[in-house]
Amino acid sequence: MERTLQTVKQSLWTSPYEDQLLKIISYNIQFGLGQDDRYDLARIADEVRSADIVALQEVERHWHRSDMMDEPALLGELLPDHYWVYGANLDLDASTRDDGGRLINRRRQFGNMVMSRFPIISSRNFPLPKYGSVKQHSIQRGILETVIDPGSGPVRIYSVHLCHFNPETRLAQVHAMKDIFARAPSEGGAWCGGHPDPSSGWLEGDMPPMPREMILLGDMNFSHESGEYAALVGPLTPHFGRTNNIDGLMDAWVVAGHEEDSGATWPGGPRIDHCFISSNLRHRVRRAWINEAAKGSDHWPLWVEFDA
Repeated sequence: MERTLQTVKQSLWTSPYEDQLLKIISYNIQFGLGQDDRYDLARIADEVRSADIVALQEVERHWHRSDMMDEPALLGELLPDHYWVYGANLDLDASTRDDGGRLINRRRQFGNMVMSRFPIISSRNFPLPKYGSVKQHSIQRGILETVIDPGSGPVRIYSVHLCHFNPETRLAQVHAMKDIFARAPSEGGAWCGGHPDPSSGWLEGDMPPMPREMILLGDMNFSHESGEYAALVGPLTPHFGRTNNIDGLMDAWVVAGHEEDSGATWPGGPRIDHCFISSNLRHRVRRAWINEAAKGSDHWPLWVEFDA
């Protein structure tokens, strides 16, 4: 009888392995620059190695400050058991020529990354609204979407880094993200439908899914008190608490039992790195914590553990 009841309770994201846990992490790695002012991607890799799914922000390629490293490729080498996808948002020419004059095509990039022990079925990269400032340094931001099946059904995993300016610039980005989230299930997977010529090669493999279940991870640059937070998880009422919407998102940190105003994801600051989940995953959250012992970046990684 207990097994039957457990099966009924796990109607969403059910695992055939009882008590198996899924560990997901969000980490702004500041391109590998640690709190000791030392670039060390191996240290970053060690700090996330035990996670099943990793959402990274501030990952770059071919910048002089990080010794022209191809950081996504290097992280892939350091974590060989993880699949990975990189989404560049800032993309500039960094080409050069060798001693013989041959062109070496190269891009200077800055963006988000997702790594996973499970195959990444598909991915899409979306630019977010950019504020055209005159004096402040404004860069193109974006959100990386992946679809991953941890063995119990597909889920959308997003990695994002929002603008650091002010609520007005971030709210425009939040509204753009909400539109992306709402459209995704009805748009279907990376490809969908049939083809008039099945022998054309377009139908290679199974049709990829685009599930309603989703997890948003990243450096949001806002705290629980902000309008951006309320726009994502619902407004706060004086008598009834946070009014989450049945089709909306919930803060996994709060679902895990913490207070909204608790926690910090960077030294001396509030909790600005978040994990938001679709409400139909709320029963899967086991616990959440922040690894304040991590030294690989100016941020601390946020961990969330789910019933798999």
